[in-house]
Amino acid sequence: MQKFNLMATCAAGIEAVTANELKQMGYQVNVLNGMVLFSGTVADIIKTNLWLRTADRIKIIVGEFEAQTFDELFEGTKALPWESLIPMDGEFPVAGRSKKSSLHSVPDVQAITKKAIATKLASFYHRRTRLPETEGLYPLEVRINKNHVLELLDTTGPSLFKRGYRIAKGEAPLKENMAAALILFTNWHPETMPFLDPMCGSGTIPIEAAMIARNVAPGIKRSFAFEEWDWISSDLVQEIRDEAVSVIKDEGELHIQASDVNGEMINHAKVNAQAMGLLHDIQFKQLAVQDFKTTSTDGVVVTNPPYGQRLGDQEAATKLYHDLGQVFRPLTTWSKYYLTSDLNFEKAYGQKATKRRKLYNGQIRTDYFQYWGTKA
Repeated sequence: MQKFNLMATCAAGIEAVTANELKQMGYQVNVLNGMVLFSGTVADIIKTNLWLRTADRIKIIVGEFEAQTFDELFEGTKALPWESLIPMDGEFPVAGRSKKSSLHSVPDVQAITKKAIATKLASFYHRRTRLPETEGLYPLEVRINKNHVLELLDTTGPSLFKRGYRIAKGEAPLKENMAAALILFTNWHPETMPFLDPMCGSGTIPIEAAMIARNVAPGIKRSFAFEEWDWISSDLVQEIRDEAVSVIKDEGELHIQASDVNGEMINHAKVNAQAMGLLHDIQFKQLAVQDFKTTSTDGVVVTNPPYGQRLGDQEAATKLYHDLGQVFRPLTTWSKYYLTSDLNFEKAYGQKATKRRKLYNGQIRTDYFQYWGTKA
């Protein structure tokens, strides 16, 4: 069975989590900035799209070579096996990027790459006229970095963070794959430990937590670009989807709590949880942070509090962080994890973090402030 060189792209800062997911699935990996490289068959393309919680996309590395001129780019591209991937009538848009390279004009790089692929396909399919590009989407990307060309075929389509359950959205929602990464950075054991998001917004973090606890594949409710391709068997896709359904854990009670001061956001969160079939696993409650109380021990808090720039008022954000500290600092057996772009968070919270991790929430540089609990 054919093996492909594959790339799982991901947000800067969470490469280790994505790599760990792949390792747990049995793959050998090579971790680079914003990506994790591995290899696999068609079945692996399907499985990783369906199961990776923290990746953005799965891309096939069609080929790589050096190019400093457009002739070298054209010939290097034309030499790659496009005919084994794209049918005669396949649509193949080409995105591009170039960094620190002789070929710095991205529109020209895209145009030359497209022309080279079209030339190769026209020759293979014995076409004298323009290729129709009417059936099936094959999204391509050409990346040039220091004159090294990487040519990629995106198997995913819309990013993997689009799980299909976020029907109701709030302001500045956290992407689903970032929410999953925040949880996977923690020491949470779903079978034995309570979990809380005290500022849950539209519910992304607790829903992702419930999906992890129930072993629900994050791509179970969506489709992928590769499902339109004639060289990927729909029977194989269905077999792997059926297998994913069969391993969902239905038994046992979960202790996942989600609260927000805004009642409308709680309603949004419930709609989203219901869309994923997980409403019964999450206790939603309209509650201000200051009013939270618990007698539970060894819990985990993961939350994405409003930043000053999101809240529109730095003073209000600082007070909120202070209130978080007042409520959660005394819970010494709980581990607390806060994602915010406010670098003064620790001062307002009233405690230095055990560890800080730099992450990017979209284009916003953020820090993940981690406070590790002590055993009860």
